[in-house]
Amino acid sequence: MAAVDVEDQSILASIFRNSFPENWRENPDFSAYLSELSSFGVEKLNREPERLAEERDQILQQTRELAFSNYKTFIRTADCTEEIYRDFGRVEASVSALLDKLPSFRERCRGFMKEAEDIGASRRMNSLTLNRHTEILEILEIPQLMDTCVRNGYYEEALELAAYVKRLEKKHSSLPVIQDIVHEVRQSTQLMLNQLLQQLRSNSQLPVCLRVIGYLRRMDVFTEAELRVKFLQARGTWLHSILAAIPDGDPYFHITKTIEACRVHLFDIITQYRAIFSDEDPLVPAGGQAVNEGAIFHGWVVQKVAEFLETLDRDLQRGVGGRLDSLLGQCMYFGLSFSRVGADFRGQLAPMFQRVAAETFHKAVQEAVDKFQEDMNLYTLISLPSVLGGAIPAAAAPGTQPGTLQPPMSLLDFQPLACFLNNVLTAFNDLRLCCPVGLAQDVTKHLEHALVMVTKLILVFHRAEESAFSSREKDLFVQFCCAFAEDLVPFLNRCLQVLFPPAQLALILGVPPTQVHKYGSLGCIDVSAVLQPLEFVLPKREIVLPEVDISTELSGLAIAEPVLGDAPRPDEPQPIEPDPSTSESGPGFSDPELEAILNEPRSEETIQNHEEFSLE
Repeated sequence: MAAVDVEDQSILASIFRNSFPENWRENPDFSAYLSELSSFGVEKLNREPERLAEERDQILQQTRELAFSNYKTFIRTADCTEEIYRDFGRVEASVSALLDKLPSFRERCRGFMKEAEDIGASRRMNSLTLNRHTEILEILEIPQLMDTCVRNGYYEEALELAAYVKRLEKKHSSLPVIQDIVHEVRQSTQLMLNQLLQQLRSNSQLPVCLRVIGYLRRMDVFTEAELRVKFLQARGTWLHSILAAIPDGDPYFHITKTIEACRVHLFDIITQYRAIFSDEDPLVPAGGQAVNEGAIFHGWVVQKVAEFLETLDRDLQRGVGGRLDSLLGQCMYFGLSFSRVGADFRGQLAPMFQRVAAETFHKAVQEAVDKFQEDMNLYTLISLPSVLGGAIPAAAAPGTQPGTLQPPMSLLDFQPLACFLNNVLTAFNDLRLCCPVGLAQDVTKHLEHALVMVTKLILVFHRAEESAFSSREKDLFVQFCCAFAEDLVPFLNRCLQVLFPPAQLALILGVPPTQVHKYGSLGCIDVSAVLQPLEFVLPKREIVLPEVDISTELSGLAIAEPVLGDAPRPDEPQPIEPDPSTSESGPGFSDPELEAILNEPRSEETIQNHEEFSLE
């Protein structure tokens, strides 16, 4: 069949554009007919519709005859076709159902195969397990055996089991059973670690500590620096428990027991640390940077010393009574014992005890001033008894024991002054038990301030009672002021010279003893500042200075610990008090009695607690 030219196709397409459907173009018969049609002439083209109509009628007639003659065949064919269609539908449904069930069947087959394989593997495993039953049982019993060893203290065996389990883990880390065993063994190892650390937190001696540290090193859970820190922490916890068990009801008992416990146990801990760990070789961790192990130990010791000093300061603030000297001696011995291990802290004790001594003295002097104020509020010159002090002749007065200072007996005529002096002497006796030379200026200032307050209270009494004074009362008030100015103040000045000898102050300052008074309130009261408000009351007297050989006085002063002696015994003769003016000649001049006073042994009794000064 000849193909239609492109030009003929375009002509035909333009002529029969809307005459036939588009799908006919693909029909080869249609294309052949168009090609044939394009070759017809005009006449033949005119007859072509009639021919086509006749041919169409013939085909229709033949079709009717064929259908009429073969209609039974057509009916059977339709029936067969319908039955075949139905059969095909059932087949299709069955095939679809089969296809739907094939995946599940395939999965079940696979499951069956897998179960069969698992059963086979399980059977083989059971057989192998039965053959290796003893070895497997030993491995499975490792956690129980490890726990038993740890709880019974068999740490050597426990460490061997732990090492064996580590090797098992490296070989069979993927097995769940091995993982469970490793987990349980690690729990037992942690229990062993806690038990070893707990031993360090108990009263363990050096052999026990050495053994425990050896176990900890074999466990390899801490680096060397961490092991040192853990050792110090554990021993520090044990020491803290010892200190916490000390009763703290009595501050003196608490601090003395604390000193004893710290001195003994802390020294033992330091000895144990130095025996176990060596500070000669620097520690080099995995990172490569050296660790200053000396700083670890030094920091821990400094912390413990700081904690002790904090406890000491707290108990000192609570008050230890008159036993400050005993406490200072124990602390100094504690610091001396620590100097053998390079941790001498005695230099930190002096300021602390000095502060407490100053505060205690200041409080006692203030209480004396308050008591004097109360006595002056109730004091009347009319109620003055017969001159008690003046009634005692010099020969019958109590004598002065060598090494003691005798208070002026004339003060017994004036009860407020006697009580004030008695309270101040009590404060002096408490102070001399622990009397650092560094307190010379503070003690002098506190005492001078107290005397200034006493002067003001005397003036307040005078202003309140002056208008009602009789001539007798005026004379008694003048005697009161003279006793204060000529007896009490000079006597307190002499007590200060006993507590803080000018020769000792001069030696510390590096100046001659005659120059000590140039340094202000240093062991000597400013008498003029104290008595200046009473000048209008005190009688004008001519001051005659006795001839005193200063070189002899100063050479007789021994550089020793200042001590106030015991109370005088009444069966000894009493020396006559020197003129007050000689006591006010300055801090560079010492009383002749000071040489014997400075060499007097220490005594913890108060200087003036006898009955003469209990006139309240």
